[in-house]
Amino acid sequence: MKDIIQAGEKAPDFILHDQSGAEISLSSFKGKKVLLSWHPLAWTAVCTDQMRSLERNFTRFEEKKTAVLGLSIDSQPSKSVWARALSLNKVKILADFHPLGEVARAYGIFNEELGSSERANILIDEDGNVIWSKHYERHTLPDVEEVLHQL
Repeated sequence: MKDIIQAGEKAPDFILHDQSGAEISLSSFKGKKVLLSWHPLAWTAVCTDQMRSLERNFTRFEEKKTAVLGLSIDSQPSKSVWARALSLNKVKILADFHPLGEVARAYGIFNEELGSSERANILIDEDGNVIWSKHYERHTLPDVEEVLHQL
């Protein structure tokens, strides 16, 4: 794993599918801040809590003109079922499935040994530049207040 992308770097653009099958590109959010909230694998306890925390705080992110995207290497069909199971109706969760972890690699958070992304939050400004990034231990739930404070 290379180092996580740092503040000041240009965020690599991507096109991934969300839980509904829609194509989502980073560039489509130009003019708005974006939170990329990476979780290693759907259907696990901490990842579930991480996405539910984003859903609960969705309006707070909107008030700060920030789009919230949850990402992992799981397939789109898995993300679709998981989103319904968790009642994720606002947060878009994206599948970095094929080629496996391509976007996670571009952001420096793919773990080759485990075949999944690490847990991380990356904030991107209105012009597509990284303004903050943080890598978390795999079993640590990111503090949503810390992320909101960065905005």
